[in-house]
Amino acid sequence: MSLHARWRRGRTAAIGTVTIGLLAAGCGGSSGGSSTDPDTLIVYTGLADDWQRNYNPYSPEEIEGNGSIFEPLFFFNNARQDDPAGLLGTEYEWNEDGTELSITLREGVEWSDGEAFDAEDVAFTFDMIRETPAFNSFGFDGTTEVVDASHVVVSFDVPAYMDAPQLLGKSPIVPEHIWSGIESPETDIIADPVGTGPFLLSDFKPQAFTISSNPNYWDGEPELKNIRYVALSGNQAGADALAAGEIDWQTGPVPDIANFEANHDGYKSITIPMNQMVLATCANPDLGCEGPQTDPAVRQAIFHAIDRETLNSLAFQDTASEISPGFALPDRDAAYVSADLENRTAAMTPDFAQAEEILEGAGYVRGGDGIYAKDGVKVEMSVRVVAGWTDYITAVNTMSEQLTEAGIKLNVSQSSWNEVTDARNSGNFELAIDSLYPGASPDPYYVYYQFFHSQSTKPVGESANPNWARYANPEVDAAIEELAQLNPDDGQDARQPYYDTIQANIEQDMPYIPLMVGGTTSQFNSGKFSGWPTDVNLYAFPAVWSRPDQARVFANLKPAGE
Repeated sequence: MSLHARWRRGRTAAIGTVTIGLLAAGCGGSSGGSSTDPDTLIVYTGLADDWQRNYNPYSPEEIEGNGSIFEPLFFFNNARQDDPAGLLGTEYEWNEDGTELSITLREGVEWSDGEAFDAEDVAFTFDMIRETPAFNSFGFDGTTEVVDASHVVVSFDVPAYMDAPQLLGKSPIVPEHIWSGIESPETDIIADPVGTGPFLLSDFKPQAFTISSNPNYWDGEPELKNIRYVALSGNQAGADALAAGEIDWQTGPVPDIANFEANHDGYKSITIPMNQMVLATCANPDLGCEGPQTDPAVRQAIFHAIDRETLNSLAFQDTASEISPGFALPDRDAAYVSADLENRTAAMTPDFAQAEEILEGAGYVRGGDGIYAKDGVKVEMSVRVVAGWTDYITAVNTMSEQLTEAGIKLNVSQSSWNEVTDARNSGNFELAIDSLYPGASPDPYYVYYQFFHSQSTKPVGESANPNWARYANPEVDAAIEELAQLNPDDGQDARQPYYDTIQANIEQDMPYIPLMVGGTTSQFNSGKFSGWPTDVNLYAFPAVWSRPDQARVFANLKPAGE
């Protein structure tokens, strides 16, 4: 299961409702429009079902813990170019040729059961990642050496500069004295987590659970004392709870987003362009993909025939923005967007003539029903979308109408999140609307490794992690592997030729058809708590479901007026 799928999982309109007023013990009074306990931050992640008690930070079914209960060594901010912030680690450095990573750990840290944290825990965690394919999405193959209680060295056969953000920033450290007894860490649940983080699990019910400040946290007890996670019934219930002042932070679509702050006293809204929305295709016939979308000409024709301006208005309330077919973010990664691209960004208006020229040049002929066909096979495909994800459903229905004019037929197929995810991961789909999520640090390298390197995919029938398109291109693979060995400090001139190669190839092959950069919208109660991220102080990606970013926000919040 992808991280993005986990993020969006709760957006299904389903059962599992709860009345928040019954959950927030000590409700009463008013704090910035809120009707809840002034010491407790009430959050809604979009989950539309009861909570399943699992705090395993490496499990796709984790409900919370990464960053808040379990910490990585450093925090890498995906939202802007910041220096990594020390957590359980205080310093790290590469040797001269990038094959040896030396890490200094914070001293005096304790696990929440009172045991001392040390280098053995770090080495155990890294070794576990290396030996557990389900955890090792970045191909980590280093060997660890414990130098002393506060120093670890990781050695690689070849330079591995780009592994550092993933290993140091996206790998929560677990206690060896507990996890060494876990037989199957990839599937076992963790019901009673023991961590080093700023919060501890304090109560759990299927309808809501609370984590509370850790009085023995190495950086001092957080000023935010309690965080309560509630389960509602979906997008509309989340919007209703915001209007009633019953939740303090949610990330997801709300009606009339342009006037949200005027309509919600004490609340603020922020929109961050981060995840790149696509029509994912099962693109590679050599790995078992079937259907018209296996022809690059069909994918290119769809790309040119989409009316993105209308799509943005109807499906996304104009919160989305332009996307580059080279998949470097047009704003954050502007310097890396290749000059070799035919289209620096995807056109916001359709070019039906271009779409028709591509199809006819590839031998397709428009039939009497207006749909193109080749060798007796119509350009007709199913597009999968999760039931209840209203923005995506509107998007695919809109595209279905738009593409008909270009002689391409889409059949919209709604099903549960589990069914869509299983089909996408196993390759049993033609098209699916989804997003390419960012990687461990603000660098397009991570999108390329995750979604475009052949090592990240599998034949149809096996689960891809997460190259769902089954894309494989030796030139792209080679460029990604060269980038992995370059020190980012060497500068853009050294790296750009490889980015140019990658972007030129994936624009032509187009295994993921670019739609737009999604605007991730979050709403929060600034009258009740201060310290939220803003457009000018984006110290973390402000999505409540984004871990470990959410923990940085928790650490920064203070009850208003203090």
